[in-house]
Amino acid sequence: MSSAGLREQVSHSRPRRRLSREERHRQLLDVAWRLIREEGTEALTLGRLAEQSAVTKPVVYDHFGTRSGLLAALYREFDERQNTLMDAALQASESTLAGRAAVIASSYVDCVLLQGREIPGVIAALAGSPALERIKRDYEAAFIEKCRIALSPFAGIGAVAPAGLWAMLGAAEALSYAAAIGEITAAQARDELFQTIVAMVARNARPHALD
Repeated sequence: MSSAGLREQVSHSRPRRRLSREERHRQLLDVAWRLIREEGTEALTLGRLAEQSAVTKPVVYDHFGTRSGLLAALYREFDERQNTLMDAALQASESTLAGRAAVIASSYVDCVLLQGREIPGVIAALAGSPALERIKRDYEAAFIEKCRIALSPFAGIGAVAPAGLWAMLGAAEALSYAAAIGEITAAQARDELFQTIVAMVARNARPHALD
């Protein structure tokens, strides 16, 4: 037998290494993101995920429990990535309104674009369940609080109003989605969000400007 044939026989006879739970969880999430990217969020079921991951359904159910659990895990991963990116950028940024606004705008837009078109589909799916909507709201509230802390030093004697922060978040989601589907460029999304943030803080810093 040739050496090549011997190597092939050995590779076929060698048992495949069993993935650890953490490695399997990572694999399932990667396949889930790919499924959403290629087939849309509606195609993402636990059965389909098991099929595409070459595992049995009980394995997927053990990791996520339900489809809602899977969607929550995907959104949680997106949120953690966004927070990591933003925290690092805030630490390295200039302590100015322009510096902080640029970090918030670029971190939000870049994180959505890094995930691609998949995350808008996950966010839309979250809105279809009260339990998932609560999870999304909790993460949004944490993001808004992070922004409030970062921007408050530049609001003068006024506070950064909650209504303005929620408006900022709505703009961030809309602009990032538009960039993800190619309606506008990433640079346009970042710049518009930056201008929105700066204007919001300036408005709060001059509460009587229009009196």
